[in-house]
Amino acid sequence: MPSASNFEPFFDRDWEPQVRGYLHRPENSAGGLILAHGAGTNAQAPLLIALAEAFCVEGVTVLRVDLPYRQLRPHGPPGPGDAGRDREGLNNAVAAVRKLVPGRIFLGGHSYGGRQATMLCAADPELVNGLLLLSYPLHPPRKAEQLRVQHLPNLRNPSLFVHGTRDPFGSVGEVQEALKLIPAETRLLAVEGAGHDLNFMKKVGASLPAEVVAAFQEFFRKGC
Repeated sequence: MPSASNFEPFFDRDWEPQVRGYLHRPENSAGGLILAHGAGTNAQAPLLIALAEAFCVEGVTVLRVDLPYRQLRPHGPPGPGDAGRDREGLNNAVAAVRKLVPGRIFLGGHSYGGRQATMLCAADPELVNGLLLLSYPLHPPRKAEQLRVQHLPNLRNPSLFVHGTRDPFGSVGEVQEALKLIPAETRLLAVEGAGHDLNFMKKVGASLPAEVVAAFQEFFRKGC
């Protein structure tokens, strides 16, 4: 795997909101992936860096994006009115990557970023070829009745979910039930013993990037 220096800052001010993040670009790219961060982090999250590097080794151009709310505020979670603008930012990031690389384009992210990706694609199924969703926040911790599934019946993109077996935002069983709502092919990669952060940088997460890339390649190789 290449070192963390194998990427460069990326800015595209042709859009509003503008696209800002970090680009991992292999010599010969056959497709692209946009990854968004969770609510309390940014595009420099170690999990996103490791995944971007692992995908880049396999010939995928990856853009780790700072969502619009994070561009405005360096710390803290998104506010109640940020979600719509954050989805616009993801839409712009997809358009920016399409200008850079040929082939299929995929979208995803961790927790909040992944949820916004699903909502964006539920409204525009033609936007990307598929989704990679890390620790989808199915409900707030200890509030299983507050399910965030209303848009899933409109999600028609093939989707790979990666979820820890100790995630308080939803058990593996709860996620499996939620996936039945999606009228597209789905797969769940359960990470044994991992929490919402997927225990990255700990023993259980040491091989996670390679496992995610392998599952992604197998799932989407089938022509999804």
